Amino acid sequence: MDRQDASRLTPLAEALLALAEAEVARGARVIFVAGPQGVGKSTAMAAMTSAIPGSVALGLDAFYLTRNERMALARDVHPLFETRGPPGTHDVALLRDTLARLKASGAEERIPVPAFDKAEDERRPEAEWPVLAGAPRVIFVEGWMMGVAADLSAPEAAPLNAVEAEDEAGAWRAYQEAQLAGPYQRLWDMADAFLYIDAPGFDTVLGWRMQQEETTLGVAPGGLPPARQAWVSRFILHYQRLTERLLAGERRPGLSVAVDRFRQPK
Repeated sequence: MDRQDASRLTPLAEALLALAEAEVARGARVIFVAGPQGVGKSTAMAAMTSAIPGSVALGLDAFYLTRNERMALARDVHPLFETRGPPGTHDVALLRDTLARLKASGAEERIPVPAFDKAEDERRPEAEWPVLAGAPRVIFVEGWMMGVAADLSAPEAAPLNAVEAEDEAGAWRAYQEAQLAGPYQRLWDMADAFLYIDAPGFDTVLGWRMQQEETTLGVAPGGLPPARQAWVSRFILHYQRLTERLLAGERRPGLSVAVDRFRQPK
């Protein structure tokens, strides 16, 4: 796909592509793309990498810790870490190493990148990892919390929701903030630019996540069983504090696209 095929892009992908092209014009770039769950990041990223020659895309979700590592975290820090996604559940060192290898690679090199099986809740064996060609012109890394700032006072704040209420001593939040202030900030330092997709609010994100689950399970709109709806409603609460922090602008400087509840750019 080239720039003349823009009509085939979604409005969100088109808006992001315009921002990305401005960054890529400045030379080889590492661009982090942040957006809440269900907003359409993966679809937009696929369109952007097709439209920009020499671009590759990585996803933060591919770099989760192994299940055994996360279960150890749940045992040693707080049981809420059984749920993947929050800061501390990613292998940030592996992502930084992968980025460094891609940036330094020659055109003939092939770099394996991790893959995560969400159905099995486990990282796939290395023999099954996809392989990317070397010397990319632009490296996109997409994830729901890319660029978010740390707030070391957060563990002392009142719980935002029922999930945070289970973190009575603040250990779950304290570990997340320490990770954001350390390993994740060093990851953010590797970016040349940040692109943000800003949702109308956290309530909208919940609706998007419900739609995403319907698509994943292949059910009609509004057809999620009540038990699964309850699961999604609880699951999304693990992300509320940092999603609202991002939407409030507590993040690395960058370019942004605001979307409405239909995911259309404003």
